[in-house]
Amino acid sequence: MLLKTYLTFFSLFLFVGAFAQQNFENQFSAFVNNPKYKNATIGAVVYDLGSKEELLSSNKNRSMVPGSLLKLATSGAALEILGPDYKFQTPIYYTGKITPDSTLQGNLIIQGGGDPTLGSKYFPADFLKNWSKAISSKGIKRIEGNILMDISKYETQTVPDKWTWEDLGNYYGAGAGAFAVFDNTIKITFQSGANGKPTKIIKVNPSVEGLDFNNQVLASKNNSDQAYVYGAPWNGKRIIRGTIPRNRKEFTIKASLPNPELVLGKVFKQSLIDLGIRVNGEVKIGTISGNNHELLHKNESRPLGEIIKVLNHESVNLFAEHLVKQIAKEKNGSGNLNEGLKIIKGYWEKKGINTQGMFLEDGSGLSHFNAVTPLQISSILNNMYADNQLSEYYINSLATAGKGTLYVFSENDFPGNTLHCKSGSMSRVRCYAGYLKSNSNKDISFVFMANNFEGRHLEIIKEIEKLLVTLKQTI
Repeated sequence: MLLKTYLTFFSLFLFVGAFAQQNFENQFSAFVNNPKYKNATIGAVVYDLGSKEELLSSNKNRSMVPGSLLKLATSGAALEILGPDYKFQTPIYYTGKITPDSTLQGNLIIQGGGDPTLGSKYFPADFLKNWSKAISSKGIKRIEGNILMDISKYETQTVPDKWTWEDLGNYYGAGAGAFAVFDNTIKITFQSGANGKPTKIIKVNPSVEGLDFNNQVLASKNNSDQAYVYGAPWNGKRIIRGTIPRNRKEFTIKASLPNPELVLGKVFKQSLIDLGIRVNGEVKIGTISGNNHELLHKNESRPLGEIIKVLNHESVNLFAEHLVKQIAKEKNGSGNLNEGLKIIKGYWEKKGINTQGMFLEDGSGLSHFNAVTPLQISSILNNMYADNQLSEYYINSLATAGKGTLYVFSENDFPGNTLHCKSGSMSRVRCYAGYLKSNSNKDISFVFMANNFEGRHLEIIKEIEKLLVTLKQTI
């Protein structure tokens, strides 16, 4: 009798579990069969990390545009290849000699090491003061030579070939070179008047010599930033079009910073002058040659584990692009985008992932020419989850409900950080992937990708959020 009761209870448990999963599957089916998404491609994989069972899939082998989901591949490979304790280094050398009267009869050379965090808002530190104090501690009070910015460790092309004209001039389209400073971002402050009237640029920070702005921005009743900056990385012309809110004394937008090496060199020169060190020379692009140089100071970034947490949580394109090139620099000696992408793709192949249909054009996901399958993203998530040494760095780098790029998700639906997720968004692309702790204490990985859909992004965001809520409650 006891055995019969147990079997009855166990059968009921299986029935309830199956019914709950069917409820989720029905909801997903209604989502993908919604008439407004009839022309869209929607892919998904839901995976039980405990039982190693695929619970649901749709178009899992379909190559799709991932947007910033691609950062999951980039950051995971970087953690494995470089290690969470890896630090970017920026050494400062001098040539010539320091005379008894405290004059450096030679040049200062700053060698770009690809550190994307110098002057970053995400890692506040007065690095310029530290650099200047390091020079002063050597007894230098005057520099007769130049400040040479050595960019030789990275390729000179800073932006991928497949980025669009619309993106290049805006802050999220900043290129990755041997030097980065202030997140490679310019802040442009406007003053606006009545609706439909031209605006006025009143401040640009940092100031960039030779950069000219053609301001076509109008004041608008729309209370948001709708201004876009157009311009190529090697061109001194920028056109700004669109609108900003009307009747503002100050309204600031952000643009990509060209020639960060020269901007960094000039703010460093000014920092030296402010400390009382006279600099007679100019800021120039140069390289280290021979052995006639001495190390003065070496700047180190925060550990890679901390950088990746910002990269994924805030979806910082610049950090991702630097990681791709830094991987190539460490492996092959030169920071080359295409080489870095080959290494990343090859790394995931070695981890047993079938990379057929994976097309990588950058590390951040900004290019519409990137393509990965939902199964490939799922496999990357599952690989990183299984890595006992790195899983905590990786999972905790992802945004939680109500924070970072998941600010639109309700914390009440996903309490206690039960959701860790990366989003990916661009025109007609909306994707989510990450980890979910269900109410029954199961660890689930999930991927939802939508391409070429009609309607507002907010509508499909809410559809996917509802799916995740049901998944949490029923699996």
